[in-house]
Amino acid sequence: MTEDRFETLAIHAGQEPDPTTGAAVVPIYATSTYVQEAPGVHKGYEYSRTDNPTRTALQIQLAALEGVDAGSGGGCVATSSGLAATALIGYLLKPGDHIVLPDDAYGGTFRLVAQVLSLHGIEWSVGDLTSAEGIAGALRPKTKLVWVETPTNPVLRIVDLDLVVAAARSVGAMVVVDNTFATPYLQQPLAHGADMVVHSSTKYLGGHSDTVGGAIITNNEELHQRLRYLQNATGPIPGPFDSYLVLRGVKTLGVRMDRHCENATAIAAFLEGDPRVNHVWYPGLASHPGHEVALDQMFGFGGMLSFTPTGGVDAANDIVTRTRLFFLAESLGGVESLIELPAVMTHASVAGTELEVPPSLVRLSVGIEHVDDLISDLDRALG
Repeated sequence: MTEDRFETLAIHAGQEPDPTTGAAVVPIYATSTYVQEAPGVHKGYEYSRTDNPTRTALQIQLAALEGVDAGSGGGCVATSSGLAATALIGYLLKPGDHIVLPDDAYGGTFRLVAQVLSLHGIEWSVGDLTSAEGIAGALRPKTKLVWVETPTNPVLRIVDLDLVVAAARSVGAMVVVDNTFATPYLQQPLAHGADMVVHSSTKYLGGHSDTVGGAIITNNEELHQRLRYLQNATGPIPGPFDSYLVLRGVKTLGVRMDRHCENATAIAAFLEGDPRVNHVWYPGLASHPGHEVALDQMFGFGGMLSFTPTGGVDAANDIVTRTRLFFLAESLGGVESLIELPAVMTHASVAGTELEVPPSLVRLSVGIEHVDDLISDLDRALG
């Protein structure tokens, strides 16, 4: 038996029994400071903004799941939220640098880049990263960072990671992949040459809608150390309780994602065959334009899907308020199913821009309830 399979790493990486008590679960180190043996002499911890043992365990765990060997350089920087991780990457840039965003980026990412980083001299533009022409057209000589989502939020486009990485290298740009939708269980961007992977650990990694967090993983030791320095200097850290909750959630990530994928596949097929539905976006459907790429670079198609009803905006508003099992709420990736209208909820910040989301688009985060109950709930809500 090998010890590096995903499900085994999820339970054991960074989670040795506590050396003092033998506790099988990593303790919550609820402390801000640590006693030193002499000035500057300590056991690896001095202040919890810099390091905390619970956070360290989480970082080792997440790095391992993204394919980073802790002894070979690189690692993980866990943060206080997904957007805190995004902001930390923004600190790597300087005035005049250029970022490429996908033309259907998550609203929070767009808001941070367009309305915050831009005020500090960071330039940006958007492009269709699903085609070679779109990628080439978006790059500039000053491009330092290409931000990738795949699948994208909320229209589930698939980006060919090998294609984007090769294009970015031609101008000396780094590639960051937001892997929140796919998780490391379904996709490992570092293996395709990405420089950094970002997660909102609030979502599938935590998996229970009870914590907020983020993470950046890289296999570049210099980049890892720079990110650690920036985090210590600016302070976007997760507390030990949040770190513990994500640690606990990740242990069951594999089995949860299997059910998320299974349920979403069945629901996508149901919706695609229903005359009350105009269009379905799910990479597991053969009709999806990115299906073949997803087959090649993913190990499953995820638990997220979107659709538009034939009745337009009025029908969409009715649907999201009629469901009983699908809670009308923002966020995603928990064990419970969620439904939302991105145009007025998670993506309201892109209204009136080229990233604007269709107002009748309904996004589903498919949970792990019994799939027949979920389909019945949607069937009733469709009217």
